[in-house]
Amino acid sequence: EVIMTVLHAGGKFDGSGYKVSGGLHGVGASVVNALSTELDVTVHRDGKIHRQTYKRGVPVTDLEIIGETDHTGTTTHFVPDPEIFSETTEYDYDLLANRVRELAFLTKGVNITIEDKREGQERKNEYHYEGGIKSYVEYLNRSKEVVHEEPIYIEGEKDGITVEVALQYNDSYTSNIYSFTNNINTYEGGTHEAGFKTGLTRVINDYARKKGLIKENDPNLSGDDVREGLTAIISIKHPDPQFEGQTKTKLGNSEARTITDTLFSTAMETFMLENPDAAKKIVDKGLMAARARMAAKKPVN
Repeated sequence: EVIMTVLHAGGKFDGSGYKVSGGLHGVGASVVNALSTELDVTVHRDGKIHRQTYKRGVPVTDLEIIGETDHTGTTTHFVPDPEIFSETTEYDYDLLANRVRELAFLTKGVNITIEDKREGQERKNEYHYEGGIKSYVEYLNRSKEVVHEEPIYIEGEKDGITVEVALQYNDSYTSNIYSFTNNINTYEGGTHEAGFKTGLTRVINDYARKKGLIKENDPNLSGDDVREGLTAIISIKHPDPQFEGQTKTKLGNSEARTITDTLFSTAMETFMLENPDAAKKIVDKGLMAARARMAAKKPVN
C-alpha cells in the first residue's frame, strides 16, 4: 500500500531495493494509481497470493491473502481515468511494443511478452535476445551492407558503473548512435556518449598512425569521419545518475565520461590489434569519409 500511494516510497530512494533504477522521478506506481479509476494489484510472494484494490488512488479493500503460490511476481491491472485523460485512453500497441523490444535488447536474456486483448485488435509479441545490445546493433543494421561481419561488443565495470558498448559499421554515410542509462534512452546524449565518441576517435587515429594508414604529415581523422556509417549502442548502469533538463534525456555525471572513455578505449584498442582485417576496414571507412570531406571543401572552378 505504501508503494502504491506514497510518492518516493520505492527502493530507489533508500538504497535497499536494488543497485540501479530506471525510474526518473520515483513516483511511477503511485501516480498511475492516482490517475486510474480502478487499480488492482496481485502479488505472489512468500508462498502466498496477496491482492489489494484501489479507486483513484485510494484503497477500497485491505491487503488480502487469496491463495497459495509456488512462484513470485506482481500483476497490476489499471483503468486510466477518462476525466483526466480527456483526449484518449486508447493505448498505441506499436509504441509500447517498440519500447518492450528495446528493453529486451538492453536486458540480455530477459523474456518480455506484450499482448493486446482488445476485440478486433488481438496480437501478441514475445521478445528475448541472448545477445543483448549486440543483437540490437544487428537488428538496426539488418537491411544494410555491413563493413565487418560481427558487431564489436565491449563490457566493463569501474567504481560501481557498468559500461556496455556494441558497434558495427555499415556502408551508409550517416551514423546511428543510441545511448542509455539504466535502460533510459538518453536522446540528447550526455557524458557517457561523449566519452565513447572521444575514445573511438582517439583509438582509430592511434591505430591508423601506428600501422602507417595515416601518413606522418596528414591530419587526423575527425570525429565525423570515424563515425560515418557507424551503428552503436552505449548502455551504462549507474547507481546515482544525474539527468539534465526537465525531460531527463541527457546524462550529466562527469565521471561517466571518463569511465566510459577508459573502459571502451582499452577494449577497443585490444580488439583492433587482435582483428587487423576488421580494423583496417574501419580505418578505410574513415579515410574515405575524410577524403570526401576534404574534396567537398575544395573550390569549384
